[in-house]
Order: sequence, then C-alpha cells, then structure tokens
Amino acid sequence: MRQPPALRESTDRYYTAYYRDTLGIPDWSALVRLRREEEVQERPRLARLEALLGAEALQGRVLNVGCGTGGFNVAAAAAGVRVAGVDAGADAIAICSLRPRVGLGFARAAAESLPFSDGVFDVVHCFSVIEHVASVTATIREMVRVTRRGGAIYVHTPNAWSFYEGHYKLLWAPFLPPPLARVYLRLRGRPVAYLATLRRLTRGAIVRGFTESGVTELTFYNDDRPRETLGRARFLIGAYYRLSGVAPYLELVARKT
Repeated sequence: MRQPPALRESTDRYYTAYYRDTLGIPDWSALVRLRREEEVQERPRLARLEALLGAEALQGRVLNVGCGTGGFNVAAAAAGVRVAGVDAGADAIAICSLRPRVGLGFARAAAESLPFSDGVFDVVHCFSVIEHVASVTATIREMVRVTRRGGAIYVHTPNAWSFYEGHYKLLWAPFLPPPLARVYLRLRGRPVAYLATLRRLTRGAIVRGFTESGVTELTFYNDDRPRETLGRARFLIGAYYRLSGVAPYLELVARKT
C-alpha cells in the first residue's frame, strides 16, 4: 500500500540519514526504497514469531521493543494482533505518529524503562535492538517485568562470534577491538561514529541477563543463514560455522514461569 506523502517523505529522510550518512552503505538508495513498504518486509518476521510461539500466543497483547518507524507493528496489526510499540528515538516515534492508528499505539521510551505496568503483555518482541541499549541487564529485566507469567519474550541479535556486522553490512572479525574496528571502517570508507552505539553480544551474556531476572527457560534457534557466506570467503566462513556450531545470530524465546 502506498504511503501518504508526509509519511513517505519523513521515512525517506530518516532512512537516508541512516543508510547513507550514518553507515555509508554504497547502495543506500535501494534500502531506502525498501523501507517505503517496510510493513511488507516485516511480514516474514511476524510469520517467524508465529511459527516459534504458535498463533494462539499472538492473540494476546504484544509489545514491540525498539519499534523504529513502525513497520512490524503495521504488519502485526493488519494480521489482527493487538500490538504496542516503544522506541527511544524521537524521530522514529514522530514517523509512527504519522501513521493511522496502529494496534495499541506507540510510545517513546528507553528499553531500560518501559512505561507499562507489570505483566500486561503476553509476548514481548525485540528484534535487532538489544545490541544498542545502554544496559542489557536492565533491558532484559524490564522486558521480563512487563511480560505476564506464562508469557514469552523473543530476542534476535547479532552473535559476537559471527563474521558479519549486519548494520554496516560488512565482513567482520569476531571480537574485533574498537580501535581496530574504527581503522577497518575508515579503510572501507565508512563513518565510524555509529560503532559506539553497537555491542556484540554472546549467548552467555544473554543467558546471564535472563537468569538475573529470574528467567531460566530459554530456547535458542539456529535457523538463520550466515549472510557473509555469500561472498568470496564463503567456503572458509561456511566451514567455520559448520565445524564450530556457532550461530550467526542469537535468536531465542524466553518463557516467564
């Protein structure tokens, strides 16, 4: 569905600043065009959530932590999900406000301080967000707090052991020290400031965060194909994943009992 002019213009400006100016991605314009129908791009993520949790889980209230400009919420609401969105970015929430009423609406707040009562959501969805927060522990604690007992928390984030950086869309050495990462980005002609907002998380770090919040029932999945195996080093990197058992992304469902 074609976006209203004001929404399209705002979305284009937002993602041009992100893909071109912040990340320096060469084919940034193609990514901006895809964002004009981001709800279409988000449908597979909604389908994945339903596949892992079951359709009945999405009949309750769903919270999307780090909702960005709202594409996932639009896709979920169109499927009949009662979904709310929260994001720390003022520009992202301003774009969400340009949309017609979507699900349970949007709010601006940090993931470490969610503006909701205890146990009000059946499902909390957190895709490619937890690697940006100031405190992983506080973010997990808040997601657990707003989830009802018996509810589920879905998290998807890059794995520190992978050979890919999904934001810059570059081959990346695991645990590359920040000074070397900045040198590497400059050599690739990329801006470096965004690097300070990223953290590369391990499975152990995620497990510790949930354990500290009293949640120990975690199920990890390893179904994502490594994106970096499509390039010149695909055979070596593919062998690395096969032999090590490392997942390119950390995808999990936590159950609050």
